[in-house]
Amino acid sequence: MAVSLTHVISLVFAAYICHSLWSLYSLFQPVQCEPHSRSCLRPYLSRLPPPKLQLWVYSSLSQKPRFKDLTPLWNISDFEPSVELKAEVNVSIPMKTRNNGTLYVHIYLAPPGEDPFYGSWKKYQNGPLTSFAIPQAVAFQLVSESKEEQKDDVKGSEDLPISHWRPLLTISIMTDAIAFDRSHIPSDLYQFLQVDGDEYLPILYLDEMSYRTKDLMPLNKTSRKMPLTISYAPISYGKLRLFANMKESLETLHSLGFSEKDSDEVKGLFTDTSLFFLLLTFLVAAFHLLFDFLAFKNDISYWRKRDTMVGLSTKTVVWRCVSTGVIFLYLMDEQTSLLVLIPAGIGSVIEVWKVLKAFKVKVIWSGRFPSFVLGGSDDQEKKTREIDSEAMRYLMYVLYPLCGFGAIYSLVYTPHKSWYSWCIKSLVNGVYAFGFIFMLPQLFINYKLKSVAHLPWRAFMYKAFNTFIDDIFAFIITMPTAHRLACFRDDVVFVIYLYQRWLYPVDKSRANEYGQSFEDTDKKKKNEDKKKKNEDNEKKDDGNRKKNE
Repeated sequence: MAVSLTHVISLVFAAYICHSLWSLYSLFQPVQCEPHSRSCLRPYLSRLPPPKLQLWVYSSLSQKPRFKDLTPLWNISDFEPSVELKAEVNVSIPMKTRNNGTLYVHIYLAPPGEDPFYGSWKKYQNGPLTSFAIPQAVAFQLVSESKEEQKDDVKGSEDLPISHWRPLLTISIMTDAIAFDRSHIPSDLYQFLQVDGDEYLPILYLDEMSYRTKDLMPLNKTSRKMPLTISYAPISYGKLRLFANMKESLETLHSLGFSEKDSDEVKGLFTDTSLFFLLLTFLVAAFHLLFDFLAFKNDISYWRKRDTMVGLSTKTVVWRCVSTGVIFLYLMDEQTSLLVLIPAGIGSVIEVWKVLKAFKVKVIWSGRFPSFVLGGSDDQEKKTREIDSEAMRYLMYVLYPLCGFGAIYSLVYTPHKSWYSWCIKSLVNGVYAFGFIFMLPQLFINYKLKSVAHLPWRAFMYKAFNTFIDDIFAFIITMPTAHRLACFRDDVVFVIYLYQRWLYPVDKSRANEYGQSFEDTDKKKKNEDKKKKNEDNEKKDDGNRKKNE
């Protein structure tokens, strides 16, 4: 049995899933030490009666301030670590921070009734209250505002990062009563552990995974006070380790050139969803990646070997090329994450290559400048194009008025950043809302030819599985409504394709996508076997003749 690339990829994928699930399980299952072992580190919070704590929150312009440079923001005494708390405060913003500076938060944890700086023990964490980010472009009414108003609005939206305020501060303490073996302490918890005898002090964690870039508020010289929501919530052992590992992974992405906006959706998956949905998202994303790769492999193989467009809609191929290009430009205009933009760009290049294959374009270099030559069409291809044109003629009566009406409505009632942004959004709305119309010509061709043998079914099935996976993502991931509807739109077309595959029986005399039929292949194989048998008989006769001589 020959081992194909698909089998190898599937085995590697299965090994990756098993390893990832085992790693995730290990994060949530600590190594417990023996009850009476001398090497045990027991949690301070496991004392009886359960101890209470006090918490102080300060701000400062310095990351390592002196005592006199700290400005108190909030404090609470005698609170129980297992109870959630929330407070709203107004923070005075220093002039240096308003002039594109940074403001830091400093958090102290100590026993109740003791000084946070000179008590028996203290836990300390710090972090930024501001982030540098490029301000969002200002949107305005293109047809109702004057040019002066437009210039005033656009003037403040330069592509230079400015200081933004983080309106949410999340503080956590690990409340799981876990006794660690000194020789088996997880490496990702070393930075949080502080040992006092045979106990480790409460683990204080400043959660920087909770804030999102969409919540950032730009600072300017008039921003004298800014609101801050201080939220305290206990955190479990597994969630603490998961957040610590994710923070290191995101820092690695940032070092490779990815911005905070690129990793914003990833943070949202870990902070805004439960563990069940997190596991579901991981499995769905993994299978999506596998089917994407297999569909890409089979699609490239299919189009690389194809020399004819019999039974395929040329206009559908052109539409896919145009739509993927429009979506790519739209994602660039919206400054979408590179995690989404790069695959969209690769897909656009592949669709352009398909169009060149569909029209049999050949590049001939004559001197410094190339010339392009279109290939000819046989009678079967001309018949397919006639059916394709007939289907598109009916669909254009619906498509053009709807797209035109949508573009005019968007121009009059919806703010836009520029005329270019309006053009791109109008086009992408047409792609999302009416894209299924351009899938219908292929259904019409299948109906006229009473066959689906010309379709790349293996690549098509991988894409179909991804369509159903996208349906799951439509409920889990935050996305525009138009894109969510587009996921369900593809399901309808896929069901119709399956119905046509069941409706039209396989015709063994019909040529497939490579211009071959089952009967031709069978005859060819029989002729080759007959020819090989004749050659063997001739060799045997020659051998007998030589022996007789």
